[in-house]
This record gives sequence, C-alpha cells and structure tokens, in this order.
Amino acid sequence: MLSYKESLKILKETNALLEGHFVLSSGLHSDKYVQCAQLLSKPSKAKEICLSLAEKINENFKSFDLIVSPAMGGVVIGYEIGRILGKETIFAERVNGKFELRRGFKIQKNQKILIVEDVITTGKSSLECADMINNHHGNVIGYACIIDRSNDKSLIKKDFVSQIKIEIPTYNKNDLPDHLKKLNPTKPGSRNL
Repeated sequence: MLSYKESLKILKETNALLEGHFVLSSGLHSDKYVQCAQLLSKPSKAKEICLSLAEKINENFKSFDLIVSPAMGGVVIGYEIGRILGKETIFAERVNGKFELRRGFKIQKNQKILIVEDVITTGKSSLECADMINNHHGNVIGYACIIDRSNDKSLIKKDFVSQIKIEIPTYNKNDLPDHLKKLNPTKPGSRNL
C-alpha cells in the first residue's frame, strides 16, 4: 500500500495536484487544485494509486456486488477499481441536473453498492448518486475515492475510504491571503461549462 508521501509524489508528478491561484466551482479561492484527470491519463502512475486504493477498499468493505461512479470524474477510477477487484462497474449521469442510469445500466434490488469517485470535497455528488441508487432499491455500503479534500467537512456519514487525504484551505474573494493576491486566478473546473 502506498504511503501518504508516495501518493503525494505521484499526484505532483502527474500534475494532478497543481499550485497557483484557482477559483473553485464553489466560487471560493485556493492555492491548490486537484485535477485527477491528469493522474488518470497516465496509466502506469494511475495503476499504482488504484492498486493501493483497491487494497484499502478490500480492508474496509468485505462484501459488495457493484461499483457505481458519478460521471464524469468517477468513470475512469470506477472502471479501474472494478477491473482490479473483479466487480461490475457502472456509472450515473446527470440528466437535467439529476443523476440517472442510462445506457442500459441496472441496479438489482438490495444489491450492495460501493460508490467510487476521483475526488470528494463536500460529498454532494456522491450523496446525490446514493439517492439515485436508493430510488432503484440498491444498498449503498460505502464510498471510496482517490483524494479526500473535504477538510473533514464532507456530508458523507457512511463508511468512507480514500487513498490520500489532502488539506486544501479555501478563501473568500474578499479575504485572500497576500500570496494569492499577487497571482492572477484561473478557473480550471468544468462544473459550470
């Protein structure tokens, strides 16, 4: 299993953890930004992270039937964890702002489901996905992600495992620290595109 230091090194090497001045989808500002798509675009590095996360999942979740990932960010990580663990993997997509199953995906009644994401900040997307699963009479047994950047403020109250937990401070526009005031902000997220 990878250590915190080893995981952080991989994230930095793959540009999955960026430093600068960023405006997050919440409107808050930060000096760090997580872009897991960069990690997942480098298969050999992603494999190291995913093997380690799969090991943690095996330790924390003894039995489940299906992995469901919220699109877009969770699709690749969900697939890779499913491949490693030999579990069927599907994903939910937003249709008119709400998660739905499409593409012929099905959830069986009482099926034990693990939700797998790339990054969890507030946990809102994961919980919306869980609501959709509950509407299909599935049983969410827990959550897993590569990066937990919730700063212990996640709305998720069920079992939750991550490969790495990163504390990333955020700031209101009118309360920026001096080092951020000197940098032009960028808005790298895709939520409002």
